[in-house]
Amino acid sequence: MNDKEIFMKRAIQLAKNGLGMTSPNPMVGCVIERNGFIISEGWHYKRGMNHAEVNAINRIKNKNLFLDSTLYVTLEPCVHFGETPPCVDLIIKNNIPRVVIGIQDPCYKVRGAGIQKLKEFGIEVIEDILKYQCRILNKRFFTFHEKNRPYVILKWAQSHDGFIDSINKKNSWISGIYARQLNHKWRSEEDSILVGRKTVLNDNPKLNVREWFGSNPIRIFLDKELSISTSYFILDDSQKTIVFTEKKKENKKNTEYVQISFDKRIINHILDFLHKKNILSLIVEGGKKTLESFIRENIWDECRIFICDVTLKNGIRAPRIGGKILKKMNIGKDQLFIKISY
Repeated sequence: MNDKEIFMKRAIQLAKNGLGMTSPNPMVGCVIERNGFIISEGWHYKRGMNHAEVNAINRIKNKNLFLDSTLYVTLEPCVHFGETPPCVDLIIKNNIPRVVIGIQDPCYKVRGAGIQKLKEFGIEVIEDILKYQCRILNKRFFTFHEKNRPYVILKWAQSHDGFIDSINKKNSWISGIYARQLNHKWRSEEDSILVGRKTVLNDNPKLNVREWFGSNPIRIFLDKELSISTSYFILDDSQKTIVFTEKKKENKKNTEYVQISFDKRIINHILDFLHKKNILSLIVEGGKKTLESFIRENIWDECRIFICDVTLKNGIRAPRIGGKILKKMNIGKDQLFIKISY
């Protein structure tokens, strides 16, 4: 690993501190190096707050240090006015002579314009350092802007013999305590979480973050005929909730009712709406019919499957899915398989 990769790797580490906080912005890390030493660091903490480059630059009081420094950033600096001013302008203003960029920004507002402006002002730009790692860092952001939909994560737990639920429907956990805690951590990292009507009826889930620290995702469920009563947790108006239905109903404070057609393109209708709402990621937790709708349409990016240390012998069979196994690990007595779409 050369020096440029070492400093970019550090910038990636910093960017990960923003996981679950920056959406719909990307996670970005920045390192400023001078004579082989890091003189400042920064990352994007949260949407609406300063970007990574701003945090790193503002920590330097002696601006003369910039004259022979190099700024490393995981994603191309922004060139447009959003909730904060353009980072490119701040880099130019501080006379930083070299900028090393992990990967170009896919957003139409940037998409190479930041790099071009830096070069126009005589700044040396080096691109595509640890490009793959920088892309994976912001897999949600890239999917959102390249495919015009959220990054879709399918998740379920199944017994050792391949069932996701027993016949008696007693709302019993089959995964262990560590798997459940990890699941709540995952919820805190994503924008939204979706279940079908039967899952609401059978499990009465809260779909919030209780066993981890972080923000609750937007709850989403499908209720074609608006048959779910307000006695269920998902309609308690305690957190942002979206109900997709064919009926018309007035919104409440935290609950939005969205009319869509429950035709063969229902998954596309849902994802189109979420894209318009700037929702970058979606966890689909069930049930079987809902999960298989995404699998059948091949609209998924990642699948997280817990193989649990229990045997049910009969019940509802787990969905079957292809893809490439990205990771396999033990979570307590359970095994976790993470797959990615081909």
